[in-house]
Amino acid sequence: MNNLTLPYLPQMPEIWQSTLNWQPTAQQQEQFQRLYESILEGNQKLNLTRITAPEEFWEKHLWDSLRGIAPLLKDEKLGEASSPTCVDIGTGAGFPGIPVAIALPDCTITLLDSTRKKMAFLEQVVSALELNNVKTLTGRAEEIGQQSQHRQQYDMALIRAVGAASVCAEYTLPLLKRNGLAVIYRGNWTEDENTAMENAVQQLGGVIESIEKFTTPLSNSIRHCLYLRKVATTPAQFPRAAGIPTQKPL
Repeated sequence: MNNLTLPYLPQMPEIWQSTLNWQPTAQQQEQFQRLYESILEGNQKLNLTRITAPEEFWEKHLWDSLRGIAPLLKDEKLGEASSPTCVDIGTGAGFPGIPVAIALPDCTITLLDSTRKKMAFLEQVVSALELNNVKTLTGRAEEIGQQSQHRQQYDMALIRAVGAASVCAEYTLPLLKRNGLAVIYRGNWTEDENTAMENAVQQLGGVIESIEKFTTPLSNSIRHCLYLRKVATTPAQFPRAAGIPTQKPL
């Protein structure tokens, strides 16, 4: 695809500032644009996303990705860790992990997905964007969560558009260090879901720290983010074997 024909993302500095108390630097804006172009090009071969219009991409991929970590954008720190580590589970086309990596350059982001073709594509994108703080990892969350080099090794875990909330909890919490934070991106969320979620999170060594409801700035769509805090060691049987968390949610 010829670069001259590629559309430009809107910059939206006022909306960034008013909604997240943050806005990208010129370099970060350029990286967002290059990410957008890479996704449009990759879409010709891989089914990455149906969201390709500039404003929709800005809102549903960039803004939405960073809204989940809004509290961290102000000081670009994650808790007490000087060089925090983060894993994006089921990253797909690189969301929310790549926008988070652009916004938090001091945070090391591991993009995790089981689809090798997508991971190979993301490696090219990361290289093109010169994102030295991003790693890629191909595998299933159930298996990675049982590997000693990954279990209880991360300060933060992100998961977006991956299964039921209790399944997301079972994927994220085993990977977190004590006091680590899981951010679960959701569309709708109801009070009825709270009780089942609290039970699942408790079994996994976590607590629900907060649930935030918000609307997206352009389309006024309702979104929720669930923030889980790791307060105890996750029992060894979690995550369960591949497929079981989705078949038999906690």
